[in-house]
Amino acid sequence: NHEHFRTSPPRAPRHRLGRHRPGRLLGRRGLARAGIPEAQARGIGSRRPEAARRPRVRRRRLPARAAVPAIALLHHHFPEAILSIDTFYGKVATEAVAAGAALINDISAGSLDAHMLPAVAALQVPYVLMHMQGTPQSMQTNPHYENVTLDVLDFFIQKTAALKALGINDLIIDPGFGFGKTNRHNFTLIKNLQVFSILGYPVLLGVSRKGTIYKTLGVTADEALNGTTVLNTIGLLNGACVLRVHDVKEATEVIRLYERYQNS
Repeated sequence: NHEHFRTSPPRAPRHRLGRHRPGRLLGRRGLARAGIPEAQARGIGSRRPEAARRPRVRRRRLPARAAVPAIALLHHHFPEAILSIDTFYGKVATEAVAAGAALINDISAGSLDAHMLPAVAALQVPYVLMHMQGTPQSMQTNPHYENVTLDVLDFFIQKTAALKALGINDLIIDPGFGFGKTNRHNFTLIKNLQVFSILGYPVLLGVSRKGTIYKTLGVTADEALNGTTVLNTIGLLNGACVLRVHDVKEATEVIRLYERYQNS
C-alpha cells in the first residue's frame, strides 16, 4: 500500500485543489496516527524505478482488483481523508474515484493507456502529471538529455497545453525524480526546481529514500532518512509545494520549520 498525507485541513473528495502553498506533504505511514488526511492506494502498473534493487525494502504492489476495494475501505473508515490512486490505467482510475479517491497519480502522463486522459477529463479530479523518459522497463537505460531542466520543462509546457485542450486544468507537476534520470539529472532538477513554477501549477517533490540519496551517501535505503530530510528542505526552499514521503513525522517537522523560517 502507498499512503499520501498532507498537513492542510481536509477537503471533500472531487474538490478542486487549486493553488497549493508549501505545507502539503505526501507520505506512506501513519494515516490515523499522524492525523494527516490524505492517502494513496497503488494499483498494479505503477512502480518505483529502483524498487527491485532497494535493499531490505520490499513492497508488494496491489493488483487493480485489490486497490479499488482498499480505497473504498479507507474512505468508509476515514471519510475526511483525501484518497488518491496511483495507476496509469483509465479504468482503474475511474473505479477508484467511484470508490472514494479524489486524486489521480499517473507516472505515464497518459502515455500508457489511451483511456487515461479521457477518464481524467470526465472525472474532473486533480491529476499528478509526471515526466518519465522512456517506459518503466527502459527508463533507466542510459537516460540522456541535452539540458535536463529545459527538456523536462518543454515536456510540461506541451503536455499541460494538450491537457487544457481536453478540459484537464487541475494539475500537480511532478518532474519524475529517478524516472529516466541519472543521479546528476535529479540533483540538477532539484537545484532548478523553481523554474517549473512558471507553469502556474503546484510542484511535487518525490525523492524519499531514492537511490539518488542512498547511492550518493553510500548507505542503504533504510539509512536514507537524513538525506531525504535534507533534499526535502532544499526542495521546499526551491519552490516545491508538495512532498511525497515515506516518513510522515519527519516530513511534517521539515514543513513546520520551513514555514517558521519563511514567516520570520
